[in-house]
Amino acid sequence: MTDDCIFCKIAHGEMPADTVYQDERVTAFRDVSPQAKTHVLVIPNKHFDSLNDACSDKSDLLAHALKICALVARDEGIDERGYRVLTNVGDEGGQSVPHLHFHVLGGQELTTKLA
Repeated sequence: MTDDCIFCKIAHGEMPADTVYQDERVTAFRDVSPQAKTHVLVIPNKHFDSLNDACSDKSDLLAHALKICALVARDEGIDERGYRVLTNVGDEGGQSVPHLHFHVLGGQELTTKLA
């Protein structure tokens, strides 16, 4: 845990969040500034600055986090119509919180098409 990391504080129950899922490895909670009707963040409970820090020996954690992204989409009722999962890395990639997190977005048509 990093003392000044807001996501570490959420994962360890030191800061409130609208949590939709939690286990010993990951926490999922609603984004406070949603970019879609459904916008849930899935974070590892252990601190990694970004995807770059979650090296190959953490592949089981990454697989688990993506599995939970799909579970959240199902629980939120957006799995059938479609949803997007993304992570931002670094300043130029748009990462605003230096803690690895996956955005689960849906509940509406997501108009930005990515190649």
